[in-house]
Amino acid sequence: MTIHPRITRYSKFEGELDELESGDLMQMIQEALLGQGLNDRYDPDPNARPSMDDLFDAILNALAEKGMIPEDMLAEAMQGEGEIQESRLGQQIQRLMDKLQQDGFIRKEFDEDGEGGGAGQSGESKFQLTDKSIDFLGYKSLRDLMGGLGRSSVGAHDTREHASGIDMMGELKNYEFGDTLNLDTTATLGNVISKGLENMEESDLVVRQSEYSSSAATVVLLDCSHSMILYGEDRFTPAKQVALALAHLIRTQYPGDSVKFVLFHDSAEEVPLAKLAQAQIGPYHTNTAGGLRLAQQLLKRENKDMKQIVMITDGKPSALTLPDGRIYKNAYGLDPYVLGATLREVANCRRSGIQVNTFMLARDPDLVGFVRRVSEMTRGKAYFTTPANIGQYVLMDFVSNKTKVVN
Repeated sequence: MTIHPRITRYSKFEGELDELESGDLMQMIQEALLGQGLNDRYDPDPNARPSMDDLFDAILNALAEKGMIPEDMLAEAMQGEGEIQESRLGQQIQRLMDKLQQDGFIRKEFDEDGEGGGAGQSGESKFQLTDKSIDFLGYKSLRDLMGGLGRSSVGAHDTREHASGIDMMGELKNYEFGDTLNLDTTATLGNVISKGLENMEESDLVVRQSEYSSSAATVVLLDCSHSMILYGEDRFTPAKQVALALAHLIRTQYPGDSVKFVLFHDSAEEVPLAKLAQAQIGPYHTNTAGGLRLAQQLLKRENKDMKQIVMITDGKPSALTLPDGRIYKNAYGLDPYVLGATLREVANCRRSGIQVNTFMLARDPDLVGFVRRVSEMTRGKAYFTTPANIGQYVLMDFVSNKTKVVN
């Protein structure tokens, strides 16, 4: 394990490292938690989970990079003959790991044979992020992304329609049969006073219109094929951060909405929010058709005004699930067989009234051409993005939603 060589002392941490609060520690290791399994290994096993050793390394490196390790403790750990876990520094980190577990941020998982060590021991035991962690990471990602947009808060989806609902924030209008009686007291009393109570008619009642907020069902379709971490750039971690931020946004600001997540690679599967943060890359290819098919199945169960797929990808379709369950793959060029099957799923989305908005993390000509056709067929939108700005594009598109009119 590598320790950052530049050490800057922080007076706040002159004492014991285990005085560090769990929330502050979670923020420090956020990128590691959302990264590719907390390490640089490529493991195509979708069920792979990071170990307590990985968590130990992430905390150690975060403390070193922040310059929070006292020099004497660092020197002792680096010059000692034993493992770092056995040093004073290692014991401090073990206590921080225990605190994360006690405060409900992680849940330790033991091997099937019952091994894995007791509390504070790493061994080969794994860990799982809890709902509290997912909520914390989603809030942190959302705050960071919305801060980058210069926004402090967000509201419900704006549409071009108005109704006399419960949120009285629109213009005044005379009451008509069927309107909810959101009376504007001042304007109504003015009519009563001017005409007299005995001459008052139904049309003298004045209601205040409210913004009509559409309900939306969203499936976030995340490409986790091998290309998402190739070429020296991790595109998958920012994509997961966006997904967590979007989930937190919907849960806190749009309680009537729903959001689900689908990973697509050689095949496709739904992943619950609780496991999204630790999802990894793999297997290798890009089965866009399988992802679109599963997303449609999930959306058909929803009774919402709007149904949409948010697809985040960096590669053209290169795989297809055959009727017998086998996977057909061709990573070279845009295979007509794969393309045809994928566009049939896009056409099914159009017939079901599902809009597909695509966020491209690459400029591959085949990908651009494919996405252009998807957008035209579903009247969706396409964006070329980078790992640095994808969050802003996704959240702005979701919040504004200007092109969708609900009748």
